[in-house]
Amino acid sequence: MSSTLIAAITVACVFGGALLGLGLQRLLPQNHLTKESQDVIKLGAGVIATITALVLSLLISSAKATFDQMNSRIIQVSAKILVLDGVLTRYGPETKGAREQVRRSIETMLGRIWPSEHADVSGEAAIEHGGEIGIVRDKLRALNPDTDTQRQLLVQAQQVVDEIAESRWMLIEESQIQLPTPLIVVLVLWLTMLFTSFGLFAPRNATIVAVLFMCACSMSAAIFLMLEMNRPLDGFIKVSSAPVRTALTHLGQ
Repeated sequence: MSSTLIAAITVACVFGGALLGLGLQRLLPQNHLTKESQDVIKLGAGVIATITALVLSLLISSAKATFDQMNSRIIQVSAKILVLDGVLTRYGPETKGAREQVRRSIETMLGRIWPSEHADVSGEAAIEHGGEIGIVRDKLRALNPDTDTQRQLLVQAQQVVDEIAESRWMLIEESQIQLPTPLIVVLVLWLTMLFTSFGLFAPRNATIVAVLFMCACSMSAAIFLMLEMNRPLDGFIKVSSAPVRTALTHLGQ
């Protein structure tokens, strides 16, 4: 389920809870809406609000950490690609084919993870199907070094290729981590209960309804932000492609 759809469902549930609270004002007997009842309900709403704020803040913090970690992985891979290109350049003209394959791999990764507006390939699927680094490894194995310097450079290049391959699999595995669905359901339920209590004692006028709707949208935006940052290779909020594009620009220099 997409982040946008979950956010829309959240708005509907939370604002629906507020409207339910406004509607219950007419249905409940007056002895259920006394000052003592209000105090107890407000106390319970305060407890729910505290727990909800704590859980939501922890989830947003966790999603931000996931986003930053993925961005760091992209930067590391880009830096290692530049190191690999430098090592292959020092090796000699025999590595021209491997260097061209590295460039093609970078261009392919850019096209898959950060596709054009009309492409429908997800970033996670792009990394899973992007095994071009294996072709570079095969080209390195086909090299026959003549000097000790070339042998050392070849060993170094193979090590960097292995590190890039490892980083790719780390990206694949880390992208599989998703927020548990029951946790999102419980969070939306808490917010719905909280807004129901808001509407239960709120004045019945257009201004209050508009304010409750805007608050519901704000809560939905927080959940949307959390879900988007938890999937940094897809959606509206993606990790930046600047490190990869920079690496592509400096290849061969």
